[in-house]
Amino acid sequence: MASVALREELECSICLSIYTDPVTLRCGHNFCRGCIDRVLDTQEGSAGYFCPDCRETFQKRPALQKNITLCNIVESILSTQPELEDCGVYCTHCIHTSVPAVKFCFLCEAFLCINHLKVHSKSPEHVLSDPTTSLTHRKCFLHKKILEYFCTEDAACICVSCRLDGKHKGHKVEMLEEASEKKKERVRNDLQKTTAIKKETEKTIDSLKKCRRASQQNAANQTKRVAALLRDLRRQLDDLEKKVLAEVSKRTERISQSYDDFIQQLEVKKDKLSKKMCRLEEVLNMTDPLTVLQEPDRKDCYRTDKGDNYGERLYKQVKDGGDLDVAGISRTLHTGLSDILKGVNVYCYTQDAVDILLDVNTASNKVQISDDKRTASRAEGSQNRPEIPQRFLYPQVLSSRGFSSGRHYWDVDVRASEDWIVGICYPSIDRREDPSLIGYNQKSWCLDREGNQYSVRHAKKGMRLPDNFSIDRVRVYVDYEAGQICFYAPCDPLMRHLHTFTTTFTEPLHAALCVWKGSITVSWGKSGDGKNESSF
Repeated sequence: MASVALREELECSICLSIYTDPVTLRCGHNFCRGCIDRVLDTQEGSAGYFCPDCRETFQKRPALQKNITLCNIVESILSTQPELEDCGVYCTHCIHTSVPAVKFCFLCEAFLCINHLKVHSKSPEHVLSDPTTSLTHRKCFLHKKILEYFCTEDAACICVSCRLDGKHKGHKVEMLEEASEKKKERVRNDLQKTTAIKKETEKTIDSLKKCRRASQQNAANQTKRVAALLRDLRRQLDDLEKKVLAEVSKRTERISQSYDDFIQQLEVKKDKLSKKMCRLEEVLNMTDPLTVLQEPDRKDCYRTDKGDNYGERLYKQVKDGGDLDVAGISRTLHTGLSDILKGVNVYCYTQDAVDILLDVNTASNKVQISDDKRTASRAEGSQNRPEIPQRFLYPQVLSSRGFSSGRHYWDVDVRASEDWIVGICYPSIDRREDPSLIGYNQKSWCLDREGNQYSVRHAKKGMRLPDNFSIDRVRVYVDYEAGQICFYAPCDPLMRHLHTFTTTFTEPLHAALCVWKGSITVSWGKSGDGKNESSF
């Protein structure tokens, strides 16, 4: 009996078990630290805190002071009487033997073993849980009765006494199961919305990761292109340096040779003058007057050479024609640098390539136009299209789109043709008469190939380009406001500048093609491998 009485004194009134880490409230009652913490947590947000035993209230959450004496007593008793320590939870109905419980019924407030569970009521009001579940959170702190209802106004779980006589009297209440299902429904909706938001977030993250990878790849590509560009610029500058220095050396050698030639002529004259001086001195040294007078007069020997400015004339000739021609060297340097800068400017343009489609109504009957309206091929026979004023007599075709402002470019693949013309013209160009050939009138500008020779042409005036390259693709660039038409041969990393026409435009501009053999294709800024280029 003493052991039973001692156990009751060492039991926490909340968990009904021997104290674990006992603490004391200001009112003097003791509890397990974990148990009273959970009770105080449930009291947060209410009018105040109170002791579960004496109901003394506290304005603020009470401080928990460890009861060292009680803690020592528990440890001492358990060490000398281990039978007092809980060894498990046992069935309430098995009074003669200690049979472990498997469930606890909150309605009956009884622990059930496996056998008693089989005969226990299965009705919904008999709520079962694990036997180790604490009863504290299932009972009302005020009335010590099972929590059966949910007050919707105060959002609190209450017992029957709270509903009938307590502060929740007259409030709208629901059964716990009903309130639980409603809350679960809200949670399900919240979960569904949260899941959708999570999916959208994951999709956004994936998109951002793709953008980041694309940005990193673009940065890598730009780094590669810039490095290649700078390498090519250094190579071009080295080539220009060699060219200019070679021209300086050549001019210096030619000037030096001129000086050598003039110095040699003056050396010969100096020798003659030395001989003349010796002969004159001999005459001056003669003492016999008769001998002096009998000495024959020689014009080349005795001539005083008054007014003889041969040396001055040679010096003036050297000075006038023997300078380094700095202006010519500067022109060579300026032209080379301009070509390099044009390539850099082309690299830095960022406008997109325009989509050029060919206008069948302008196409000669000698030209076949592909279904996608991008390729013009020389036809073997007449295409038998209706003869209309817009149609060319020569094997030519214009683009359906014109430009009257802005900057634009497009590419033309010419690999499948040996004789062609790529250019730009006004829509008012003559379509039937002889001057209608692109580049042979005032209303068109072109780059053409005939055999292995490339030329640029406007108003019948042509200029041949060097023979040391071959063109597979032509890039046409138009700056309407600047009045420029530029032709380039695309190569990596720079564009090779071929020629620039500068004028003042008075009409819209259309792309123009002429094909004498094979076919040519407007490739819309695509490279030979079919990949779109992102910069001009």
